[in-house]
Amino acid sequence: MPEESKSDIVRKIGERIRRMRKEKHLSQEQLAELSGLHTNYVGQVERGEKNVTLETLEKVVLGLGISLEELFRYVGPMEEKDALGEIMELLVDRSVEDQRMALSLLKTVIDWEEKK
Repeated sequence: MPEESKSDIVRKIGERIRRMRKEKHLSQEQLAELSGLHTNYVGQVERGEKNVTLETLEKVVLGLGISLEELFRYVGPMEEKDALGEIMELLVDRSVEDQRMALSLLKTVIDWEEKK
């Protein structure tokens, strides 16, 4: 893997960890405590400065109360985007509240379409 791609994935994972931590209203200190990691280390991970091991990622996801699958979901670009892929790309960086609102709107449109 080229160095540029490697640092890109490290940065994306760090950003995803930060976003998920904030959605759970956790400080870096709280996540560090829940994960058994040092606060400075959590900050370095979130900024994409540390290339973490799988063991460390496991600690982080346990601290966040999520699965590894949730952490990695939608991190990489899709080769060919279909409509579902485009929807996921639009929503992946949005807050959980925004995602729930989009889901509600989608359900409303589908219900309306079925009743026509």
